[in-house]
Amino acid sequence: MKHLVLGALFGGALAAPVCAEITLSIGYLRVEQPVPPTLSNLDPIPESNGLAGAQTGLADNLTTGKFLGQKYELTVAEVYEGEDPLAAARDLLAASPYLVIDATPEDITAIADLAEAEGAILFNTSAGDLALRDAECRGNLLHTLASDAMRTDALAQMLVKKRWDDLVMITGTHPADISYAEAMRRSLTKFGLSLEAEKEWAFDADMRRNASQEVPLFTQDFGDYDALIIADEVHDFGRYVLYNTWEARPVVGSEGLSSVGWSPVIEQWGAAQLHSRFEEEHEREMTAQDYAAWAAVRTLGEAVTRTNATNPETLRAYIMSDQFELAGFKGRPLTYRNWNGQLRQPIAIAHPRALVAQAPLEGFLHQTNELDSLGLDRPESNCEAFQ
Repeated sequence: MKHLVLGALFGGALAAPVCAEITLSIGYLRVEQPVPPTLSNLDPIPESNGLAGAQTGLADNLTTGKFLGQKYELTVAEVYEGEDPLAAARDLLAASPYLVIDATPEDITAIADLAEAEGAILFNTSAGDLALRDAECRGNLLHTLASDAMRTDALAQMLVKKRWDDLVMITGTHPADISYAEAMRRSLTKFGLSLEAEKEWAFDADMRRNASQEVPLFTQDFGDYDALIIADEVHDFGRYVLYNTWEARPVVGSEGLSSVGWSPVIEQWGAAQLHSRFEEEHEREMTAQDYAAWAAVRTLGEAVTRTNATNPETLRAYIMSDQFELAGFKGRPLTYRNWNGQLRQPIAIAHPRALVAQAPLEGFLHQTNELDSLGLDRPESNCEAFQ
């Protein structure tokens, strides 16, 4: 297990004479997860995925805080395979009640259930599973990563808008693929769509050599359709499906036209400036998980700025109130759902080269907040921990 404390690194050049200084310490816990073997290594997961976003959020907090006598520290713990994530979480919580977590849904839930986490504010920045926002929610756990359901609802809105209602889907076998596919089925039902056919991808052949022969045969059974949905969240086989299908039809979902929490192709609303700062600091593009970690750290910074407090009771009350807003470079203020702790946010619908649209799309209304047309709405929620 590796520990790292950040704060002075960013804060040294930002120091200014202030009165009544306050310091907020934040923990960042990364639990190493086995990376599934994939057919291509073209898109390796950055080693600093998530952590780099938290570091950028820390720098932003320090920039604002230098004028207000507010300092921030980030303590990082990395738990390697075979080590105990709960022990690391206890150590971090002993130092601070604020913890940003990059772990599996199971580990996140176990950390939230620790006695040491009672009264703390935890942030899920890595798991999109619906259950964490629904029946398995925890009152001390907020979610800055867009849920799978938010992303699939955004894509379903696009399908309705395009009148692509004859749909088929190919699903991978990794747990993340299965979770995405479940969310997709739910979203299609929610918006009055359905799947005409579905197949599971179970090839073990090298698609780099065989895609042009195997994929047409695999998709021939689908017949004609409007769009093919790919549930391949580990980006294993989906890239080889594009342009190799029996019918020349759009590919959407995990590949092709995708709905994402963040993408470098978002250039409006100051997003290009955020991405430029991130790229300059870390020499790579910002990912959706980086953005989620940035939003978690900035949530705390915004709450401290507005309340001038560092205790979790005051900060939580403000974060969950109608007064809280986070400028998230997405064209709308971001707020938290007070029934399950999910950060409301627009979802980009994009391909790797350009932004196509941003959900919620025009015409998809909601009685209180259009952003609640994406993901689990209050009447659908089985979360009782926030009541």
